[in-house]
Amino acid sequence: MQVMKWSALALAVTAGSMQLAFASAQSESKGFVEDANLTLLNKNFAFYRDFRNNPNDRQNYRNEWAHGMSLNFESGYTEGTVGFGVDAHGMLGLKLNSGGGTNGTGLLPIGDDGKAQDDYSYAGGAVKMQVSSTQLKYGNLFPTAPVFATGTARLFPSSAEGFQLTSSEIEGLNLDAGHFTAIRDGNLSTRSNGEISTAYTANPDITARNADYVGGTYAITDNVSVSLYGSELEDIWRQYYGNLNLNFPITDAQAVNLDFNVYRTLDEGEAKAGSDIDGTIYSVAAAYSISAHKFTLAYQRNNADTPFDYIGMDFGNSGDSIFLANSVQYSDFNGPNEKSWQARYDLNMAEYGVPGLSFMARYISGKDVDGTKANQLGPYGGIGDDGKEWERNIEAKYVVQEGPAKDLSIRLRHATWRANSDMAFFGSAGGTASDEIRVITEYPLDIL
Repeated sequence: MQVMKWSALALAVTAGSMQLAFASAQSESKGFVEDANLTLLNKNFAFYRDFRNNPNDRQNYRNEWAHGMSLNFESGYTEGTVGFGVDAHGMLGLKLNSGGGTNGTGLLPIGDDGKAQDDYSYAGGAVKMQVSSTQLKYGNLFPTAPVFATGTARLFPSSAEGFQLTSSEIEGLNLDAGHFTAIRDGNLSTRSNGEISTAYTANPDITARNADYVGGTYAITDNVSVSLYGSELEDIWRQYYGNLNLNFPITDAQAVNLDFNVYRTLDEGEAKAGSDIDGTIYSVAAAYSISAHKFTLAYQRNNADTPFDYIGMDFGNSGDSIFLANSVQYSDFNGPNEKSWQARYDLNMAEYGVPGLSFMARYISGKDVDGTKANQLGPYGGIGDDGKEWERNIEAKYVVQEGPAKDLSIRLRHATWRANSDMAFFGSAGGTASDEIRVITEYPLDIL
């Protein structure tokens, strides 16, 4: 993976050496304090999940409610050719409800007694340096690359420890490279073992000491962009990602968008997750927008005998590095050889006099899951040869537009997932049915 690391540096240096006509980020820096910002995010999260396996078994239920406070500080850069700065964050999570054997949603850490902790907290930070429009950071970071993105689906975001290099020297081109050695789930008050795991394996031997990636996005025009990334999870896999996004404006109120995503994954080194990882998964989505309405159709297919896998948070929650159309609230529709379709509808109520209010509904159906050709003794063994699943999501969200509560948001999410017995590998608690309700309230405050 040294080639990938040095490629990232070479790209940044090449970009930095080009003399372009627009001002650099460092030349516009006002100073460490002058460009600093401090924000406080209050996040209230109620999570209910019913596995539907046995209505008389209380262990089939997960019901937790927590409140989190995230304080984030980002300094500016000192003035001069080379600027320096620091970032810092502190998180405090409070249990509001979790009892009677209903914990385990991922909102709260579980103590040695098997119960959710009453509270938990952690802090982290990073140092940073900027030259022109290139930034280098080291510390606890929140990478969002399509091949290495920490999780954001619970109370707090997960973080990774290492280096990240970003550069935007060329107008329209954003480069991103990272080298990470540890990871922390957002619901842990300590870094635990800090091991970078995978989302679909539970074997403690399947961890990586290092993860590296390099890539970027280039906006060819205002309506056309492409992305290319490559990554390596040491002794597990090498993964490559590509994206093409096309937007076709028709009128001021109408547009068509096409979005294509593809991943290619190959086992690497010791192949801890199995030497049979060799596959491609892709999705294509077409969306038509007209005034307040948007209609989307998507198709996704996994051409591999193993599930498409991505990073996990030390065997806790999953990461976000699955940029595919049919990766939704509960399922990723990423089973071996799986084909899935999605129909989605979005409504923006601003057109009807209620700015800030929006609705979304979607239905996804997957079939032809066949995992029998994978190593049945490996981490992906046990998947049947005729797997089927479907999921329905309904969501409502309101964001306060003005006044003292400006930017306060309330989001209600509902999910229903059903599958046959060949899909039990993918269900929580080994089941094939789940109903979910999530109520998420966020209130960001700009302090500095």
